Amino acid sequence: MTGNGLTFVALLVGAVLLDSLGRPRPIGRIGRSPAGLWLTIWLTTTTFGLFLALCGSVGVAAALTLALAALLTLASNAKHSMLGEPLLFSDLALVGAVFRHPQFYLSAIRVWQRVAVIVAALVLLTGLAWLSVADLPAHLAGLALFLASLAAGGLGLGAPPLRRLMRVPDAYNDVLKHGLLPTVLLYWLRWRTIPDPPPVRDRGRRAMHDAPELVVIVQCESFADPVALFGDPSLALPALARATETAWRWGRLEVSGFGAYTMRTEYGVLFGRSETELGFRRYDPFLTALGEPSYALPARLAAASWRSLFLHPHDMRFYGRDRIMPAGGFAELVGEDRFAAPLPGQGRYVTDAAMADEIIALARDAAGPTLLYAVTIENHGPWASSGAAGESDLTQNYLRLLANSDAMLATLIDRLGALKRPAMLVFFGDHRPSIPGATAPGGDRHTPYVIMKFDRSGRLVPGDRARADLTPAELHHIVLDDILGEPIRV
Repeated sequence: MTGNGLTFVALLVGAVLLDSLGRPRPIGRIGRSPAGLWLTIWLTTTTFGLFLALCGSVGVAAALTLALAALLTLASNAKHSMLGEPLLFSDLALVGAVFRHPQFYLSAIRVWQRVAVIVAALVLLTGLAWLSVADLPAHLAGLALFLASLAAGGLGLGAPPLRRLMRVPDAYNDVLKHGLLPTVLLYWLRWRTIPDPPPVRDRGRRAMHDAPELVVIVQCESFADPVALFGDPSLALPALARATETAWRWGRLEVSGFGAYTMRTEYGVLFGRSETELGFRRYDPFLTALGEPSYALPARLAAASWRSLFLHPHDMRFYGRDRIMPAGGFAELVGEDRFAAPLPGQGRYVTDAAMADEIIALARDAAGPTLLYAVTIENHGPWASSGAAGESDLTQNYLRLLANSDAMLATLIDRLGALKRPAMLVFFGDHRPSIPGATAPGGDRHTPYVIMKFDRSGRLVPGDRARADLTPAELHHIVLDDILGEPIRV
């Protein structure tokens, strides 16, 4: 075997070994499934052919291919450690957001992981720029290998064994069984084939005699019950406890993400489509939300002459909210330009107290049926007040900001009641916090939610006091049915 042949064999062996380092790892057996092994080898060969066509050096192409695989494995393992989930195709859509809003991402990654990712990226760039050689036969051989591998892969992916593989989303177990890169690829292919759903149509609803005229929905960043998080009853939040005792409905919101993925919860509450209905769209439903505007809560309320406003004290381009929210029926976006920057000592982001003031001001000025959907960010990580912080400091800062969110809940209850209008307040946490050393993925993910209803005199409307656990999509339908009336079954 020639030196180039040995290099290629070593590349394939290295790629398989790298895949075995990706989490979750198989326990009690060696390697991934035969289909996963084939896909890993095929992807490695295709990538190697592309790099060889670009640089003309077998050694450099092999090194770059392994560096790319190592980069993806490191990124996936870092994500798995923080969020309990491997890298997914939808995460690649966030690469631009990492550079536009690095404070949301890089602070949660350990220093050595950041260094490793930077080194791997530099190897890729310098390898192409500095080590490329003008060897036309090698470039042509790489191009031929790339095209032949693509053709072989197309035939393999079209064969029944691979067509039947990974038809139902189960990222953790699919990576465990088949490997990281095969799962990323097949999930992307499955996602691309999902059509937009037909527009939703309401057949008719029973009118509600006590329907609200004002609805305020607050999606509170990293809001979780600290007693459930840390097992210490002394950490109970007073406003949450009071709201639970007097709520029309309350319980656990069964969110799918841990430590991140605000958009999954936000989409569920706004659009009301379950993860089963979404299929492979569930991992980032905002990527396809523009194809589903009729399902959005504001769009469904517009037929009943409701006006809807979306409040978020951040760049509305984040997750494409500047396009998704108007398409979904929001008449106005209230963004970061409406809020003063936090004062020294108040933290990184617009405070929850400022959010409460703006919500109440808009509610007071509302002339007709109005929906206000607010997304807060004061309690977004990192929770270090400055510089490096230990586990205790991070936890204490999180609890301090959590108390501010709880105070916002108390303010909203009191001041909405003072408006003396039929109103509804929906308050929930988007996900639990990922605090290194203090909270970890793998266990419970639920956050609290409460729904408070007010009558025309501002008094709270009592519920049955029983806990009712809901998914975000189910919460959407609870709100929709209470505003417009329950659908008439035929």
